[in-house]
Amino acid sequence: MAKQTKRTKARTGDTLALMPFTDAIAAVKTNATAKFDESIEIAVNLGVDPRHADQQVRGVVSLPSGTGRDVRVAVIAKDAKAAEATAAGADIVGAEELVERIQGGFMEFDRVIATPDMMALVGRLGKVLGPRGLMPNPRVGTVTPNVGQAVKDAKGGSIEFRTEKTGIIHAGIGKASFTEDAILANVRALVDALNKAKPSGAKGLYIKKISLSSTMGPGFKIDAGSLGV
Repeated sequence: MAKQTKRTKARTGDTLALMPFTDAIAAVKTNATAKFDESIEIAVNLGVDPRHADQQVRGVVSLPSGTGRDVRVAVIAKDAKAAEATAAGADIVGAEELVERIQGGFMEFDRVIATPDMMALVGRLGKVLGPRGLMPNPRVGTVTPNVGQAVKDAKGGSIEFRTEKTGIIHAGIGKASFTEDAILANVRALVDALNKAKPSGAKGLYIKKISLSSTMGPGFKIDAGSLGV
């Protein structure tokens, strides 16, 4: 049997029981004992089959308490729109030359935004950005003529979500240093966005399971009813 670490031995809370959201958040914060500010992550198991196009769940939500992390934003635009993106705080801005850099392996960004007129160029990046979930998409607001607002949203705490092959949504919704109220506000915003994005093809129970964890801590199961879902 593998030897337990001191952190594992020091863990508290019942990881098998269903908890109200407030208790789960408190348990996650208590167990976030790493020497860095751990991220708080949520996993939501949805009653959908992503293999069917009409049951895929994808969208974007603005977290009221922010994400607690510095999001590096790359914008593919030119002329006035490039200037707008720069003024809004984009970290990297460019057109053909930026596309070429990304094709060459440059990946020092967390979000990619593009203007509609650049999509012919952006299409070349499908094999590079697609597997990483970074491909600009109008459905989540990353293909837009309003690049300034899109950059501000990304910097201010908006996150993208989409179902994985198993029908689970994974998302970072804050930091261990956040107050319990701040984390709860972010969780409510995400769950509300998931409910609004419920596909018409989904049958039966939609939100099946929810769990919360920190980067280095254990996961705690959530009583979805405690959030009114």
